[in-house]
Amino acid sequence: MCVVPELFRRHAGRRFARCHPGRYCRRVIFRAVPSRIPVLLYDPAVAQRYLRRVDPVLGAVIRRAGPFVLRPRVTQSLFGALFESIVYQQLSGKAAATILERTRRLFLPKRFPTPRDILAAPDALLRSAGLSGNKAAALKDLARHTVDGTVPTLARVRKLSDGEIVERLTSVRGIGVWTVEMLLMFRLGRPDVLPIGDLGVRKGFARVYGHDELPTPRELAAYAERWRP
Repeated sequence: MCVVPELFRRHAGRRFARCHPGRYCRRVIFRAVPSRIPVLLYDPAVAQRYLRRVDPVLGAVIRRAGPFVLRPRVTQSLFGALFESIVYQQLSGKAAATILERTRRLFLPKRFPTPRDILAAPDALLRSAGLSGNKAAALKDLARHTVDGTVPTLARVRKLSDGEIVERLTSVRGIGVWTVEMLLMFRLGRPDVLPIGDLGVRKGFARVYGHDELPTPRELAAYAERWRP
């Protein structure tokens, strides 16, 4: 169990280089994090060295893949990030981007609608931008859960564990575990996330480790314990 999250909660804005011996997060650098969370909270080089040491097969893949280039996307709010996720579901990137822009333009001159804007908007208005009835309903539910505090602010989300975030956000219509896992990795920069239900991840695991059959999510989770920070 890593002590980093607790240290961050208690000492946000200060620098620490402490964790359990042997864990790759032991050299995490803490610093004041802007509200939009655009930086990683761990050292990728240390993480890669740890993973190469505990799993030589994965280590070979890491060497072939080259430098670590992932950086969290700048996030204005969880509401905005989840709003985008709902719009993009089951659509090509181009089509989803067009619908998202049309939806945004409904609320000009604001750059982006607020939760209360969405709640006040008639369903017919939202659907005029190209949203399906289900997606319009999901956006309304997202707005309600944001107004009542279930969907936290960025300041609040830093104090929540991954599990707490999953529990809160999956209560929103149209938001599943996979969607929250993507947010944890690519928006919030959390270091200990593995989407064990993702078909692509399971296929990749089978290919790398020479398995004829895909691992079950439970089997993948058990194997991946050695990778945990």
